[in-house]
Amino acid sequence: MKASTRQVNGVAVVDMSGRITLGEGSVVLRETVRDLITKGEKKILLNLGNVTYIDSSGIGELVSAFTTLRNQGGELKLLNLTKKVHDLLQITKLYTVFDVKDDEAAAIASFKK
Repeated sequence: MKASTRQVNGVAVVDMSGRITLGEGSVVLRETVRDLITKGEKKILLNLGNVTYIDSSGIGELVSAFTTLRNQGGELKLLNLTKKVHDLLQITKLYTVFDVKDDEAAAIASFKK
């Protein structure tokens, strides 16, 4: 599991690749988001285009990050879901909770100014 962060127009874009699973994968996600929140980031876009698999622990981390950010007045959005991840969010009914985008420019523009 790898995560790299870049700034685009005031939005922290986190490019993730690998598997978000119990153990290292969910820890990487949790620590990356926590670091950004600590630095005062309120707009986070998770690019999951290269994430091959998410288990229940990974889903829990996504929900936790989303909730933490929302409680602090921020926004977390998801970008470029693979079919597997998209299907998983549909099955768990979380697809309606997260703001999911397919286009990075549109996703960045969709954050509140």
